[in-house]
Amino acid sequence: MTTDSANTTADTAHTTTGPAPSPAVSRRADIALWTGQIALALLFAVGSGLPKLAGMSAAAESFDQIGYGDWFMYLVGALEVAGGIGLLIPRLAGLTALALTGLMVGAEIFTWAYLDTTYWYTPLIIAVILGGIAYGRRRATATLLGQLSHRAR
Repeated sequence: MTTDSANTTADTAHTTTGPAPSPAVSRRADIALWTGQIALALLFAVGSGLPKLAGMSAAAESFDQIGYGDWFMYLVGALEVAGGIGLLIPRLAGLTALALTGLMVGAEIFTWAYLDTTYWYTPLIIAVILGGIAYGRRRATATLLGQLSHRAR
């Protein structure tokens, strides 16, 4: 065995030690996740967040009924736009889906407490889809949180 082949073997052995990488989702599942992420990104950023940030009258009326005023409308709008963007960033998609699920739980609570309950199921449906995205992207989320906790040490 030559020195070059010994070095190559040593390099290969060195790179293959350690824990095996987590298996990725299947191609079909990845396509489904991306489809959901893109659809919800458009829904949150364009369909829901931007009208709040623009102060459209329909959005303002809902927040007036809640009683928190314009500041809360702008806050929720900014969170929705940021969430829409976050769903499109692969490293952040799972964590963003979790955060937006929390936002949808809040929307459900406010729907029952302050608003007309005609469309009470809408935040729940969106939360279930977001939960599926969070579950499908759980490995990326775990990796991200691991990297953040490693940096914090």
